[in-house]
Amino acid sequence: MDEWIDYYDSTHTIYVSKRHRDLHFEIIARDIIGYISSPEATVLDYACGEALSAARVAEACGKLFLAEPAPGVRGRLIARFAPNTKIRVRSLDDVRKMQPDSLDLVVMNSVVQYMTAAEFDAALAVMKRLLKPSGRLVLGDILRPEVGMLTDVFALLRFGARHGFLKDALKGLISTALSDYRQLRSRIGLQRYSEADIKAKLAKAGFTASRAPFNIGHNPSRMTFVARHAF
Repeated sequence: MDEWIDYYDSTHTIYVSKRHRDLHFEIIARDIIGYISSPEATVLDYACGEALSAARVAEACGKLFLAEPAPGVRGRLIARFAPNTKIRVRSLDDVRKMQPDSLDLVVMNSVVQYMTAAEFDAALAVMKRLLKPSGRLVLGDILRPEVGMLTDVFALLRFGARHGFLKDALKGLISTALSDYRQLRSRIGLQRYSEADIKAKLAKAGFTASRAPFNIGHNPSRMTFVARHAF
């Protein structure tokens, strides 16, 4: 995961325009809010990225922890949300030191694909310890083995056409094809899991899980799962 952390901590071109970037985070915030069970809930967004719309999520819960491994991104999060008393920014090391049974909801969106199998298992063990008995773990944007990059390309183009940045999407795809992201993805690859694989991983970690009817974010070809403590 370290090389991906370095990439997202750099000046990258993963978003084709400001509108694309802003909409991306707005939609994710909207979808996360749908999983918040009460206005008093304590929520953790694990490896949250820039989380530009986190203030909206914070309005819907009691406390929001933004955990981010990239130090540059984390610094921007601290500066951006310093005035918001509901939001606290943490490193992944800080998360591992949090109190057991302290979280109502953990969201790991568009994270698992960048983790090795061992890193994923370790993160699940931490979440198992931190979640309250009634808490939920939401894994979003899981890549399926049978769905390739071309499907992601069409998803972005549809997203761009629907929201008025199709030309930027087309230009961005060309830039991405020549970028460090493309090279890194080709060299390291992204982790892909079938529905059965994810459920088996979660069961091994002590969770029961079901697949959500809709994925978090704009790409319907990817999967989201909701997990709870297995009793």
